[in-house]
Amino acid sequence: MPSKRIRHDFANPALLAQALRHRSAGQPHNERLEFLGDAVVNLLAAEALYAAWPKADEGALTRARTELVRESALAGIARSLELGACLELGPGEMKSGGHRRDSILADAVEAVIGAIYLDAGLEAARKVAMPWFTPLIAALPPPNKVGKDAKTRLQEWLQARGKPLPVYRLLAESGEEHARQFEVSCTLTDPPLHTGGAGTSRRAAEQVAAAAILLLLEDTSK
Repeated sequence: MPSKRIRHDFANPALLAQALRHRSAGQPHNERLEFLGDAVVNLLAAEALYAAWPKADEGALTRARTELVRESALAGIARSLELGACLELGPGEMKSGGHRRDSILADAVEAVIGAIYLDAGLEAARKVAMPWFTPLIAALPPPNKVGKDAKTRLQEWLQARGKPLPVYRLLAESGEEHARQFEVSCTLTDPPLHTGGAGTSRRAAEQVAAAAILLLLEDTSK
């Protein structure tokens, strides 16, 4: 049951049903709940970052919040909750794999949070949603690095030390058109390191590979 995955017992189950109904499936769909949930998510993310980073300035906090509430991050939460299998979609969206699309999954997460807010208030929404965001906050780079993606941070690390830039290579491309999967490698010559990454676009896969290299560099520098 979706409510067990979400960890909230709805007093009004119709709200959850609406939150999981895409507009392609008819009325009442989840767009209004998504609108409300977007505001709640932004508030909760801001609140959590304010507490977690007491010395960060407004700019760093704003950039970090943007990272937390971006479409891909919310879609990742939806996948961890297996919300895709719970969505009510119209025939066209079902056929095109809408239950796997980042935009639909992200909207569903916001709609669910909006539904919880209407059902039981802000504290209930905070209690349910914050465990979803806590690992994402922990994975954020330091405040002065937020806003720079992994490829940029890797390039800056290498340039600051006068080392050659990384080489990215596409290793494989698979999947249907609406659900492509890319695999890439990232190779350094100095220090000699090699990682791989996968994602729904070549750029996303390169970011994963670059992030893996950065973790290796951090380990070797300890």
